[in-house]
Amino acid sequence: MKRVQLTAIPYGASSGTLIFLSDKASLDQLSTVLSTDEMAFLRQAAEQDTHTFFFPRSDASVLVRLLKKEHTSAATAESARIAGNAILRELRQYKISSVTLRNTCEDDYSLAFAEGLALGSYQFLKYFTQPAKKEKVLNDIQIESALEANVAELNALLEAVFLARDLVNEPYSFLDAPRLAEMAAETAQKFGFDIEILGKEKIEALKMGGILAVSKGSVAPPQFCILEYKPETAKNAQPVVLIGKGVVYDTGGLSLKPSEAMDYMKCDMAGAAAVIGAFAAVAANRLPLHLVGLLPLTDNVIGSGVFAPGDVIRMHSGTTVEVLNTDAEGRLILADALHYAKKYTPELVLDLATLTGAAVRALGTQAICYMGTAPKTIKTSLEDSGWETYERLVEFPLWKEFDEELKSNIADLKNLGTPNAAIITAGKFLEHFTGEYPLSHLDIAGPAYLRTANGYRTKEGTGVGVRLLYNFLKKQYV
Repeated sequence: MKRVQLTAIPYGASSGTLIFLSDKASLDQLSTVLSTDEMAFLRQAAEQDTHTFFFPRSDASVLVRLLKKEHTSAATAESARIAGNAILRELRQYKISSVTLRNTCEDDYSLAFAEGLALGSYQFLKYFTQPAKKEKVLNDIQIESALEANVAELNALLEAVFLARDLVNEPYSFLDAPRLAEMAAETAQKFGFDIEILGKEKIEALKMGGILAVSKGSVAPPQFCILEYKPETAKNAQPVVLIGKGVVYDTGGLSLKPSEAMDYMKCDMAGAAAVIGAFAAVAANRLPLHLVGLLPLTDNVIGSGVFAPGDVIRMHSGTTVEVLNTDAEGRLILADALHYAKKYTPELVLDLATLTGAAVRALGTQAICYMGTAPKTIKTSLEDSGWETYERLVEFPLWKEFDEELKSNIADLKNLGTPNAAIITAGKFLEHFTGEYPLSHLDIAGPAYLRTANGYRTKEGTGVGVRLLYNFLKKQYV
């Protein structure tokens, strides 16, 4: 399927439908392209808070979208993204395949508008027998007077988000752990970063007991992927490490999930998808950053010899863990990756995981629950990136008192606390395996997968985390 592409063009070199991004203060600038009657209608409707106006033409039609200035630049950019997504209905209705954006507002939010328009146009049509009949027509967004470098950067970022969405939307029948590792390798070759894939024997040699326990019931062997991007221009002496939970399908194991929660459990690798997407964006845009990615990949299914509640497993760190619930498996595979990260003496570690249902209950699908030991400057920068991309974060505490809930009578730790503060006790479990490096743990369970579309965040896989990570890493190191 052809993805929509953004192109920077000079002012006045437009082709296709012309979309004016305007506001009430700049309506007079449209008098050169609209008739007197059309201008009168536009002014009257604008006073009644109508925002979208379509004027058909025999050659190239004109669409006017009024943008609203919000209380912050980040909020205005998000409003522009939502406005971009909102006009897709008109474009589809009139089968418009190419548009040109022209800004007439005092502030130019054309790129944000184009971003929302492009993200909202995403489709996953691989498994339809006649995908052409389902395919929507928009494939070209031209942006007048935009810098080519900015448009190229946004194109690469959009491609990375679409990649992450594709990975999450792939069914388990296609995307088992070995296949996800292969797709990570294909992405590495395409975008220009390195990858090493460790199979089951190497995972056994490293004594990664968490990954091995979770994968016991699977017919597909677990994988552990090590991604690395290290340009000569890297500004950080020690790498930033990104870790993504890669449970390609989660039945809950013997602690079986209810059937109504099972159909979308293919999304339990959204953290790994976000890391792969972030690497693609960073490498494509050549950020001067040494970046390492760790992806523990497996499924969590029922089969012969599966791990069971009451088992005690020994982790890669040597720590013993009593398993109280096999559906608390994500923290087990992440713990092995977090301990492995110590070998890099990282400047910072960020992990992304669809870790707890408690995160969904706390914030719904609107934000990411996060916590960690990173310094205040990192947290502030990460939260700022959350607002700028509107992949917002809400911090939860990692108070020492929560350690008490993870004490086991027969092992060093147990993998589950009480039902109360389940987001935090999951984070506290991960903290035990980090050592001295600073950690930010992002629980993306809420926004990673949507039952219904939310603006430009399309139904099913959203690719959440890719834009957030890219924005944060760029601000920190460029």
